[in-house]
Amino acid sequence: MHGYTGKYLRINLTDRSIKEEPLPEHLIEYIGGTGFCARILWDELKAGTDPLSPENILIMATGPTTGTLFPQSGRFMMAAKSPLTNGWAEAHCGGHLGPELKYAGYDFIIFEGRAEKLVYLLIVDDDVKLLDASEIKGKTVNQTTDYIRDKHGIKRVACIGPAGENLVRFASVMSDKHRAFGRSGLGTVMGSKNLKAIAVLGTKDVTTADPKRYKELFHESTYHFLEGQDSEGCLALREFGSAGLVEIVNEIGRFPTRNHKRGVFDKVTAVGSTRIRDEFRVAKNSCFNCKIQCKLVTISKKHHSIGEGPEYETVVSLGSGCLNDDLDTLIYANHLCNDLGLDTISCGSSIGFAMECHEHGLIKEDVNWSDADKIVQLVKDIAYRRGLGDLLAEGVMRAAEKIGGGADKFAMHVKGQEISGQDGRAHRSGGLTHATSVRGADHLRGLSVIDEIGYPEIGLRRYGEDKLPAALNRHSEEFKGQMVYDVEYFLSVVDSLILCKYGTMYPLCYYFPDIPDILYSLTGVDLFNDEDNLRRIGKKICLLRRAFNQREGKSRKDDTLPDRFLHEPEEEGPAKGQVVNLDVMLDDYYQLWGFDKDGLILPETLDEFGLEDVKKELYK
Repeated sequence: MHGYTGKYLRINLTDRSIKEEPLPEHLIEYIGGTGFCARILWDELKAGTDPLSPENILIMATGPTTGTLFPQSGRFMMAAKSPLTNGWAEAHCGGHLGPELKYAGYDFIIFEGRAEKLVYLLIVDDDVKLLDASEIKGKTVNQTTDYIRDKHGIKRVACIGPAGENLVRFASVMSDKHRAFGRSGLGTVMGSKNLKAIAVLGTKDVTTADPKRYKELFHESTYHFLEGQDSEGCLALREFGSAGLVEIVNEIGRFPTRNHKRGVFDKVTAVGSTRIRDEFRVAKNSCFNCKIQCKLVTISKKHHSIGEGPEYETVVSLGSGCLNDDLDTLIYANHLCNDLGLDTISCGSSIGFAMECHEHGLIKEDVNWSDADKIVQLVKDIAYRRGLGDLLAEGVMRAAEKIGGGADKFAMHVKGQEISGQDGRAHRSGGLTHATSVRGADHLRGLSVIDEIGYPEIGLRRYGEDKLPAALNRHSEEFKGQMVYDVEYFLSVVDSLILCKYGTMYPLCYYFPDIPDILYSLTGVDLFNDEDNLRRIGKKICLLRRAFNQREGKSRKDDTLPDRFLHEPEEEGPAKGQVVNLDVMLDDYYQLWGFDKDGLILPETLDEFGLEDVKKELYK
């Protein structure tokens, strides 16, 4: 089957059964990756399932581009019900394990149940087994990866660290030591199932339906990244990694600072991309067959630590968000998060929350702004659930509920997930994206960069001359519902293929007109050889994820932002005086999607997309 292996694994950790099953025909319509997971989790997970119970389902999935050498196709993904939000959870990861899984002959793996004792999964082509993990219980990501590599001679390992074993609600799964399934607590789900690691070695082929056309597209796409009109942005990412955004977004006043209180950091140069490159970068790494190669290898000289990062988001969460300008210690804290298996965004945001709570007398322990050493201590304490770290390990929403006294004012989250490094006061479409994302505050499911960085030519092509001024105005709510809607269902296709956001979100190398040719040359599936069909599929995937959350009781009341963004005007910088007028954007967004005023999917919308089974369950 071109573009697919044609089979998957279903692993029941409770009874240790391993079944190889053929890829169901009805899943092909959903492309792969996110689309497969949306359909499977809707069909197989019951409403109200405890995310930390054996009944939760964890999926690791590839897409039709995975392992094909197509540029930016080295990614894979995981999905489950989130222990952080009690809703939809998905995270994507680069590196090399995704292609390895495809070469072993599997499109995805479904994990069910809970192992009696800690285990890890070993896949060598058709040889699949669960092995005892008692020797690596409590070990860090680096220690676990090295153990499996030394014992089995297998390089590609995804695992959890102590944070996942200790059920920190925002624990990550780490692949190739440094690449993270960071958000939504998927490492927590893995820990709840007593699954320590997944190691894969594959030696099989992945075929394409039209090798000649695929080769032509491969070369055209490579030109885009290396020499074409998008190459300048790609080369900047190669030079600075995502940290290159630090100075850019600070200039437009949307660089979250002091627990999202402000959008400008007066010490931005101390944590900026130029300093990271010049003083701390010692080498570079790349995901599988990447044309950008954005991964920086950095060293903390004070702490004698080497690893990858920090990414832009981590510079915010462990840096400006905590008023921390000690870049060396920030880098060390980032290395620690990776080794302990912590999402750097939620971890740093939890620490910034604690600092603001302490400032207002709600936390007695000294957690002071700018205290880099305290940040390092709290990273460790969160992973091992010690002292204040045990409280913060629950995430800011639950921590604020336990603290009381108005602590919820300082809990920067949506649906329970800590807000990433954007500020809707300076970038309205970013605010709407955070509010509506199915996995809670999130920028990777629907963020528009046309207005953020300014893409007038692309904006003109997509929205027309009459709508262009509104589309490019960062401080206007006008037309932002349309922009987020468009990007959301496009990125659902991207996340199903699976392609990296570099090339599909920034720089904007691909859009819908480019996808049919790519996907059809890979798979030969007639359904994919039509742009209108792919748009419809993208929307259908989004509706399934939305329905998943609706089934869990989520609605308009959950599509909101902290009061800080809605009612506290930005204090300084280019966005001074701005707030997010969310309701008008929500109304536009809901109308485009076919939701009612409460954010619930209208039955006729589900009928339109052939989701009668979903309608029957939601409206029984």
